[in-house]
Amino acid sequence: MLEFLFLDLDDTILDFQKAEHIALQTSLQEVGVTPTPAICARYRQINKEHWEALERGEMTREQVSVGRFATLFRELGAEADAQLCSKRYIENLALGNDFLPGAKEAVESLSKKYKLYIASNGTKTVQTKRLASTDLEKYFEDIFISQDLGADKPSMLFFERCFARIPGFDPQKAMIVGDSLSSDIQGGINAGIRTCWINPTHKDLGAVKPDYQIESITQLEALLETI
Repeated sequence: MLEFLFLDLDDTILDFQKAEHIALQTSLQEVGVTPTPAICARYRQINKEHWEALERGEMTREQVSVGRFATLFRELGAEADAQLCSKRYIENLALGNDFLPGAKEAVESLSKKYKLYIASNGTKTVQTKRLASTDLEKYFEDIFISQDLGADKPSMLFFERCFARIPGFDPQKAMIVGDSLSSDIQGGINAGIRTCWINPTHKDLGAVKPDYQIESITQLEALLETI
């Protein structure tokens, strides 16, 4: 029987897409860049490439945070301040605390049967403020944020440091649940624990194979009852 559940935060419990959209538009406007749909779409592609580089250990968090905007502004030929935009983006993102439909209720119910842990690669200041504003912390045994641990998912070091803080931890009784194949699922595979991919749009798997798939965290409790 499973006992320990590691839950990603963004697009697993909280609506990161909504928070990011608002924060990006606001921050670009604040540095004098008009957030057209094309510009926002290009930012998201650049951001994705930068985060993938972070997961591979090729970039630091600071390089990702500022570099994604520096790359965008360079492509646009804009003289906007990437450092300032990054700062304002992080501040604005911390205000985004909307739950995905049914997610809070699902977490509350799961917390009565399992030991829950947040496992996030998000920025510490952003995640700390969002968690505090949503009153989610009371449902979790511990909060693991990569900046605190000094390692990012999917590295084994991230998980080793999580496991070391959990009394009586048994990897055979653990699962990670998240929306990212490259960080959550690959990380769980690296760490030797079970994995459950949240895949609301039925994307193709690719090379990374989770143990289980669901569309929403609201389906997790029913899945766990079958394991």
